[in-house]
Amino acid sequence: MGGRAESAQALARSGLLIVGDQQVEEVLPPFLARCHVVAGEAGPTMAVATDRPDLVTEVNEQWHRLASGTGIFGEDGEFLIDFSGNHTGRWFRVRLADGWDLAGVLGERPGRPEFVTLSPAGDALVGAATEEYEVRLVAVDRLCERQEEAARAAAEETPQERAAAWESLLEGPKPTHRLLDAWARGLSLNASTPADLRPMLLERSHYAMYQPMPPEIVDAMLVHPNWKLRAMAAEVQPNITSEQWSRVILGEQDERHRWIFTLLAAERRAELDEATCRKVAADPSPRIRAEAAGLMDLPTPVAVELAADPDAGVRYAACHAAWPYLDADAREALMADADGKVRTAARLLHHREHPMPRSVYETLEVKARALESCRLERDLAAYLVRHGDHDERRALAGNPRLDADLVALLGADPDAGVRFAVSTRADLTENQRAGVRIDFDPGVHYHELDWIVALHDDQDAMRRLAASTHPLVRRSVARARHLPPDVVERLARDEDRVVQLFLAESCDDAPADMLMRVWQWWTGSLSTPDRPRSHPNFPRQNLVRYADDPTPRLRRLALDDPESTPELVERLSRDPSKEVRYRAATDPRLSPVAAALLLEDPHDSVRHAAALQPGLPVRFLTRLLQDADRAETAARNPTLPVEVVRRMVERISVPVAEDG
Repeated sequence: MGGRAESAQALARSGLLIVGDQQVEEVLPPFLARCHVVAGEAGPTMAVATDRPDLVTEVNEQWHRLASGTGIFGEDGEFLIDFSGNHTGRWFRVRLADGWDLAGVLGERPGRPEFVTLSPAGDALVGAATEEYEVRLVAVDRLCERQEEAARAAAEETPQERAAAWESLLEGPKPTHRLLDAWARGLSLNASTPADLRPMLLERSHYAMYQPMPPEIVDAMLVHPNWKLRAMAAEVQPNITSEQWSRVILGEQDERHRWIFTLLAAERRAELDEATCRKVAADPSPRIRAEAAGLMDLPTPVAVELAADPDAGVRYAACHAAWPYLDADAREALMADADGKVRTAARLLHHREHPMPRSVYETLEVKARALESCRLERDLAAYLVRHGDHDERRALAGNPRLDADLVALLGADPDAGVRFAVSTRADLTENQRAGVRIDFDPGVHYHELDWIVALHDDQDAMRRLAASTHPLVRRSVARARHLPPDVVERLARDEDRVVQLFLAESCDDAPADMLMRVWQWWTGSLSTPDRPRSHPNFPRQNLVRYADDPTPRLRRLALDDPESTPELVERLSRDPSKEVRYRAATDPRLSPVAAALLLEDPHDSVRHAAALQPGLPVRFLTRLLQDADRAETAARNPTLPVEVVRRMVERISVPVAEDG
């Protein structure tokens, strides 16, 4: 069973009532609570033989006795439970109902229970684990106190104890393939991993490939016997030279692989010398010649030759690049080509300059591209503006070659989508734009307008457009890297808070007070995850005053103040808010004790940050490195000794066979 519904059904069968929604409980996470049961290091512990005829009844009775004695039940009878069939990764908050039966239901079969129960405050635990001849019941009281004691003891480790911990990691049982893969991924992302070791990680992890490598290493990767490594290097290595591209494309014997390398070179706008471009364009494979048409430095004569290639797919691919250099006969030939896709591409290019008549328009299988970019005969354009269907009018609304009076008609179109497309045209004055009635949903994601992005360095244009009544225009202005002071002041007070957000994310001139306002409601995007906090103008002084603020977003800022102290880091590492604890977990002043405690935080992001702490006790770090689920993060810890890294890499770098 996997999902919440199936887990809930199992709990219902065991006589448990689920209380509330399944939220993340602010206690020890279930997978770490299970470790206490498996290890069985703390007592009291008792066992029930599996051959007893009353096994289920006895286990239930003993669990209830231990649960009552250790304080599992809250005042209202609530407690937390996790069991072997629960794969949600979260605790269920439950109460006992009449006829409850944990031992008979929460396991592979009756009498073989696998579950762990926890007090709502997280300070007491009772779990059941089945072995071959007995069911073990493990009870742990004073759990939080025990965690604190273990963290403090580990933080006082001696150099000899640290050395012994590292040795136990390296001399212990042979790591599984899954664990070695996790080590490889983590070490690939660890900035402290020596450069000479990184190529040895590539067999198990492609992560190392994303960082620039020396030319000789890239050379080796591009001729590696494993095709997937060659392809990965060509896809992601940032500094592949023109000579390396030439060698990898022209030296590839497999046609499919050569095609992929050519495709990657075109997509990555690789700089190829003329001789290589000519050889690729003359490849026997049509699909390689088609990709050659998209190469950045393709010589004009070669593009013209490809536009007359015997293969229609190649002619189609080359049509756009070659068109400006074709004579009248070559253009006519493409417009009369036997292949429909080639004819269409050529006609669309031709009619950007020459008005398209209705007779040609009606022969097109896909008309939208013509409506978006071609010059149409006046009668055809006027007819479509007045009588075309929604899709036709919507496509025409963005056509830069449409006459102004027809644009005005579309600006009054009954369809809101058509009017909105008109409202974003570059050729409107701001008075005309204001006259177009639009329905603007501030919650919808809109991309900035390309024509405004192209004007970002034009201060007069930015000043004019920043005063626009159109929110998307103002949002697009706010994406500029630099803006005049008066424009910044205007946009920082914009009624559309997305304008302020874009200003915070993109404009280096955004003011401090606006950045602070945005910070209080914006948690970061994928493209700019730490803005506005990482903005150069974000306030850095007098933030300690927020240390006791009721708002977690403001409390976490207290640690950014130069006047903040290690003691404040320690205090906020125990804050009720996950967000505040995460900030403390990333602070280099965090104590080893606090780092060790945060490894058992309810939230994965906090545990992850704690595992990267330089001060983390070695016995905790090596324990993480032995856990395949957590080893990748631990292997990124910057304090891994170089000699330890080398010995880890020795185990990792077992060659992986060529797998096609």
